[in-house]
Amino acid sequence: MTETLAQAIEVTRRYGDVVALDTTSLDIRAGELIGLLGPNGAGKSTLVNLLAGLRRPTSGTVRLFGGTPRDPARRRELGMTPQDTGLPSTLRVRECVDFVAAHFPAPAGRDELLDRFGLSGLRDRQIGGLSGGQKRRIAVALAFAGNPRLVLLDEPTTGLDVEARRALWDGIRDYHAGGGAVLLTSHYLEEIEALAERVVVLGHGRTLADDTLEAVRGMVGVRRVSLTAAHLPELPGVLGVEREEERTHLLTADADLLVRELVLAGVPFSGLEIRPTTLEEAFLAITAADPGAAAVGTAA
Repeated sequence: MTETLAQAIEVTRRYGDVVALDTTSLDIRAGELIGLLGPNGAGKSTLVNLLAGLRRPTSGTVRLFGGTPRDPARRRELGMTPQDTGLPSTLRVRECVDFVAAHFPAPAGRDELLDRFGLSGLRDRQIGGLSGGQKRRIAVALAFAGNPRLVLLDEPTTGLDVEARRALWDGIRDYHAGGGAVLLTSHYLEEIEALAERVVVLGHGRTLADDTLEAVRGMVGVRRVSLTAAHLPELPGVLGVEREEERTHLLTADADLLVRELVLAGVPFSGLEIRPTTLEEAFLAITAADPGAAAVGTAA
C-alpha cells in the first residue's frame, strides 16, 4: 500500500463558539496531488495549519510522517507556503534561499530550485525591491527548499498574473513528477482542475466530497450542452444558462431530453456539444447542497 504521509482523524477545531472543523478526516498519501476546495470559512486554512503543527485540534488526532506534527524532526520533511508570508527585505533572493535551505539536512540545490520556478533572473535582487507578485513566487519556491516529501500550499498563486501563475504550476508539476506529494488550496478553480488528481471539498468544517477530479465532476450528474442558436424557447430541465458571444451553454441533468425537446420544437441550431460539468459547476452544486449552510458560524 502507498505510504500515508499525513492524517487528520475525526478532527474538530473550535475558536470559542466558532466551529472551524467538525470531525473532519483526511489522509494524504505519497505521490498524491490533492486540491482542497471550499467557500470562504469552510476550514481549509485551519486544516492546513493543523497538518503543519501550527495549531492543535480541539479534539481528534493529527499525524505527520507517523508522529505528531509538533515534532520539529517530522516537520523537516514538510514544506509549506501559508497565505501570509514575510521575507527579510535586505537579503538577496539567493541568500534567502540559502538561509532557508540551511535548516534542512538534504536541501534542494539553490540554482535548480530557482530555475524550477522561473526565478533565476532574480537571484541577485534584494527582496525589498521586488514586487508583491515576485515575493509571492519566492515564498512558494521556498516551500520546496528543504527537498520535502510533502508540501502544503495555501492559496499559493493569489495576486499573481497569468504568466507567473503558470510558471508556478510548472514548478509544482515538476516536483510532483519526481514523486513529491502536494496539498493545494486555491480559490482559482481552474488551478485545481489543471493540477489536482484528487479533490477534497469542505463546507462548514465538514468533508462534502473526496474523490478523483473526474469523480467529483460527475457527482452532481450535470451535463453542459453548448450550441449556437439565434433563439431558444423555454426548455425543460435547464438548471442554468450562460451566453458567450454566439454560443449558449445550458446546464442540465438530462442532456438527451434537452436535445430531444430542441429537435421537437423545430429550433435551428448548430455546433452541438455535450460534455461533463466543469469543476466549478460541480463545486457550486456540491456546496449549494450542503445542509450545514444555515449552521453556526465558521472560520477559515
